[in-house]
Amino acid sequence: MATLQVELVAVERLIWSGEASMVIARTTEGELGVLPGHAPLLGQLAEGGVVTVRTTEGEDMVVAAHGGFLSVSDRGVSILAETAEISSEIDVERAREALRRAEERSDDPEALAAARRAQSRLRAAGQDV
Repeated sequence: MATLQVELVAVERLIWSGEASMVIARTTEGELGVLPGHAPLLGQLAEGGVVTVRTTEGEDMVVAAHGGFLSVSDRGVSILAETAEISSEIDVERAREALRRAEERSDDPEALAAARRAQSRLRAAGQDV
């Protein structure tokens, strides 16, 4: 079975690196699925997006990714995010509180960005937004 070499990196740390059978990411152009043999491309990750990496073991690793790029080449997939959190590391109550605070300041552009990050974390954790 063909696989992809995937590296998911945030500014502050390496999130995950390994073999995967598929990557799904939300870009500014829409949802993108990458399988082995995909044509090369460069895409901008959508603000408040979620990236899913299906490992070769068939498990889905879900990550809240904020800002950055996805690059597909003949060597594999590189995801370079400004910040990223694996779903198992997300504190759902803290994310809900951050969303509530951001929604109270809805006229502030920074609050809008904070709301998108909180929504992304909640989606990655499998919560309704």
